Amino acid sequence: MTYTLGELQALVQNWAHDRNLIEGATSQAQTVKLFEEGGEVAAAVARGKKDALQDGIGDMVVILIILAAQNGMTLTECLTAAWEEIRNRKGRMVDGVFVRESGE
Repeated sequence: MTYTLGELQALVQNWAHDRNLIEGATSQAQTVKLFEEGGEVAAAVARGKKDALQDGIGDMVVILIILAAQNGMTLTECLTAAWEEIRNRKGRMVDGVFVRESGE
């Protein structure tokens, strides 16, 4: 089945609400889980395991949706704020890493 990002965000929020993860869990606990999943993503990249990478990225997005909801935000609002900050950013690639121009 194919969903839009907005549909998935609503499904995850409802799922998390039904399990008391928004009101019952803490932002600190969600942040710890986020970094645990980040470690799994890093391991998947290092080992070239695409399925594990996809799962890890998905898990991180679920945690981010919950963390945003715990703090009265949506993933869309957070992503919009980040986009507005970076959309005109200029820079160059150095050893495979984007380095933005100074003065921004």
